[in-house]
Amino acid sequence: MNLLGARADAAQPRPWLIRRCSCAVAATLQRCPAPPTAVILTLDAMATVLALHVAVWLRFEGLVPTPYLESLELVLPVLVATRLGFNLAAGIHRWTFRLAGLPDALRVAGAGLAGTLAFTMLCTHVLPEGLPRSIYALEFFLATAAFGFLRFSPRVGLRWLGRRARSMAGAARTIIVGSGDAAELLARDLERNPDSPYALVGFVCEDASLVGRRLDGSRVLGLVRDLPELIRRYCVSTVLLADQGQSAGRRRQILDMCAESRARFKIIPAALDRIERLSVAMLEDVSPEDLLPRDSVAFDEEEIHRLVCGRVALVTGAGGSIGSELCRRLACHGVRQLVMVDMNENELYVGGRLLAAQSPGVDVRLEVADVREAEPLLRLGARYRPQDIFHAAAHKHVPLMEEAPDEAVKNNVFGTINVARMAEACGAERLVFISTDKAVNPTSVMGATKRLAEMVVRDIGRSSATQMTAVRFGNVLGSAGSVVPLFKQQIARGGPVTVTHPDCTRYFMTISEAVGLVLVAGLGGYGDLCILEMGEPIRIVELARSLILMAGRVPDEDIRIVYTGLRPGEKLHEELLSEQEEETQVVRNRIQVACSPAPPADLADRLVELRTLAEEGRRDEVLKALRVLIPTFEPYRATSVAPAMDRPEQPAPPSPERPEGEEPVELVPALCEVRV
Repeated sequence: MNLLGARADAAQPRPWLIRRCSCAVAATLQRCPAPPTAVILTLDAMATVLALHVAVWLRFEGLVPTPYLESLELVLPVLVATRLGFNLAAGIHRWTFRLAGLPDALRVAGAGLAGTLAFTMLCTHVLPEGLPRSIYALEFFLATAAFGFLRFSPRVGLRWLGRRARSMAGAARTIIVGSGDAAELLARDLERNPDSPYALVGFVCEDASLVGRRLDGSRVLGLVRDLPELIRRYCVSTVLLADQGQSAGRRRQILDMCAESRARFKIIPAALDRIERLSVAMLEDVSPEDLLPRDSVAFDEEEIHRLVCGRVALVTGAGGSIGSELCRRLACHGVRQLVMVDMNENELYVGGRLLAAQSPGVDVRLEVADVREAEPLLRLGARYRPQDIFHAAAHKHVPLMEEAPDEAVKNNVFGTINVARMAEACGAERLVFISTDKAVNPTSVMGATKRLAEMVVRDIGRSSATQMTAVRFGNVLGSAGSVVPLFKQQIARGGPVTVTHPDCTRYFMTISEAVGLVLVAGLGGYGDLCILEMGEPIRIVELARSLILMAGRVPDEDIRIVYTGLRPGEKLHEELLSEQEEETQVVRNRIQVACSPAPPADLADRLVELRTLAEEGRRDEVLKALRVLIPTFEPYRATSVAPAMDRPEQPAPPSPERPEGEEPVELVPALCEVRV
């Protein structure tokens, strides 16, 4: 290369240097405090002097008569004093200029107008000589513009430097969905933060009248329905949802649009208490709860507080997902004493210590106990005298319980009997038993034992002073061992994602909804059987596809979905109520309340026989006894996973044989289990 060429190259700006300088200047402006009042007043005085001289020059087109020059010298000190006085009164000297906004601009204009009116009155009634009135009007516009420039130029400069730095740094091109206060706050935070990973392209909203207009300096590009086209046109990689008023269904539609366009998606945290505190750093990724095609059920926290505050509560299965969240909510609402019972000492210890640290005002007691042992439970009841008992301990894994029906019976049925007897013996006021939708027309041992436990609770509760309620859960999103964590693990490994059947559906609820249902329906005296209204069931394969899209992958291209077939005991579709229960149901506050069929008259005798069979490990006879006790209990046949006519054929599961050295692929069929 010749010397001339070398010099030409050297003269070219270096992107990394421009970006570094822009970031440095912007960061300096960010950290720079507001200038002292004396500096601001000096600048305002200079701006006033300049504005008046320019106004006089413009009025006389550069040829100012001598008498007016003498008047100028007389009125100038008065004008400066008036301007500074009204600026001080309006407080426009106390801003952090880089954060100046529309309200501040109105205050500048108001202070300028008030100063002009006061100065005009002085010139008219006090001073012996004055200037033409048109000069005062010109001076007002010039001075106000100068004051505005001094106060808003840092913000404009910071915004320009921030955009320059982000564009040079390759920040993610971003669209904000929304046009309200939250959207404007996010836009401002993006603009004034040069280190932000997002470069704002514009807004989309639901209001067609705003399309083409500007919000806080950025254009409204189109409507929400145009989002896929706008993402492609402007090469957008991230979408920020800033509209808290969106319904769950609409939010799901926007998520699907983003996923189809391979754009990332972030939302405002649901727990945000004050919109004024919103910033880009607070935005969250989409959670599994956001995939529900319905709005979450929000329970009355004041009602929950009234039900549990100052009482003694005992929770079995306190180390599990539901049990631990239940304990946390009870502690938050001010129970006087909380007894946490579990067989898993590790989970119990960790959860108990954490809860004690978070709620120092609650007396937290940890007890290692097995609900299958009646005597230890009775001693616990006598020692603590709980007023409210929550029975969440259970065996809940469907495939495992198919292989061990005797253990399922001992834990799920007779463990529940022991807890109910303890509640009676210690004089507890309320017992809440956590059941599952798998108890309706059960096809699994786990579901059958839960249905039998519901019958037991109702039978004991009829003759007991203790109010006993069964609460049925759907599948709890994100609980330990459920389908969502399994799918996430499989996606993180690169797949395949395993689903039992392409048509398999389940009802889903969040952990917060599950615990709220237990507290409100169980303690509120709603009835002997309560279920949350959970809308329409969700196809498991659609949940898997959504999770893959959330991870920025494409189903069946980047990550395969493999169908493995239903396992023993699993249903294709779950139900919430049996036919008899549906006839008695009523709905209160989105809670379905039903009356379970009366248990058989000889239930006690049959339970004695069932206990003997379970303790002797006679598993085949245990199954026969369960079928007698639960007439609707029918083991479900394995269902073919052959693709339907309207569904493309899926690849067959890989053979268990693999080349030497290749890592094994986990093919655990992914059906949600109720984790308590």
